[in-house]
Amino acid sequence: MGMMQEFKEFAVKGNVIDLAVGVIIGGAFGKIVGSLVEDVIMPIVGSIFGKLDFTNLYVALGTVPEGTAPTLAALKEAGVPTLAYGNFITVAINFLILAFIIFVMVKQINRLKRDEPAAPAAPAPTPEEVVLLREIRDSLRK
Repeated sequence: MGMMQEFKEFAVKGNVIDLAVGVIIGGAFGKIVGSLVEDVIMPIVGSIFGKLDFTNLYVALGTVPEGTAPTLAALKEAGVPTLAYGNFITVAINFLILAFIIFVMVKQINRLKRDEPAAPAAPAPTPEEVVLLREIRDSLRK
């Protein structure tokens, strides 16, 4: 029963719960950025480079059977090994955008967390008993 108690204490610690929430939000955020790259950015980049579709950039590593359409999906369906570097370009751009967004977020969070130097607080007033004792001490020294 000791191991179950240890596991329970571990599972309900704040750090573990924060990590779980971060992973879930990160997964959802990754899908949003993936859609942004695939559905918005890559079509714009493709149109800049002459109606280029990055998802169909590939190099066939085997012989292409006759009658097979020259698309990546058709070659994969025919079992032809392909090097799909266009998909890699899309994923790399996806990563760069996600890394930049996370960098900006962390930078802003650190800026917000940074404690601004507070003005020095005025010293607390000396208690009346201490003032009285100092006066007695000073009068005894005379």
